[in-house]
Amino acid sequence: MKTLNTILSIVIVMGITSCSKTGKTKTAAKENWISIFDGKTTTGWRGYNKSGTGEAGGGGDIIYDRKLGNFELSLEWKISEGGNSGIFILGQEIPNEPIYKSAPEMQVLDNDRHPDAKLGVNGNRMAGSLYDLIPAVPQNTKPVGEWNKVSILIYQGTVVFNQNGANVVEFHLWTDDWKKMCANSKFKDWEWFINTAKEGYIGLQDHGNDVWFRNIKIREL
Repeated sequence: MKTLNTILSIVIVMGITSCSKTGKTKTAAKENWISIFDGKTTTGWRGYNKSGTGEAGGGGDIIYDRKLGNFELSLEWKISEGGNSGIFILGQEIPNEPIYKSAPEMQVLDNDRHPDAKLGVNGNRMAGSLYDLIPAVPQNTKPVGEWNKVSILIYQGTVVFNQNGANVVEFHLWTDDWKKMCANSKFKDWEWFINTAKEGYIGLQDHGNDVWFRNIKIREL
């Protein structure tokens, strides 16, 4: 079996690493954190709209193979020069449709070089943002080559993005404000996105650039 590192770095053009020394999924008892990548195997991961644990052949986004509802995700990422990627939440596997049609995205980006950083509105395509909807404030992304620590908390529709120790985005799914915001965006006709599912997949985006993730863990709320 290929390691997840091989699948991501070769097939998806992503590099993924872990600081786990045991090579086993483990729980931090005090906070109920569960590591979902052990740094050695594909356990729990597969390609979006692909069957079988760890299968990501042909490139494309990958998902953690378990739907989650109320939870917190924590990880670290770093991006290559000019790179672009993303972290999806509550994604659904819809035949012949990409994951971003149903899943809000935390942007992962080289803000200094990728043109997306200058597009959108008020920086809402820069790293840490709810992609193309809400800019990350403060904009505290670290430069290329440095690790960014992020978390995404989802509880009963409230979603909070934290980046490098600061809460940078907050929004509330299924509310009138959410629907109004989507109606005034490119997502206005994306039914699955507007009516985001109560439970769904965590996804890591293949945007054709090298990106590294480590210390990927979750805790259910």
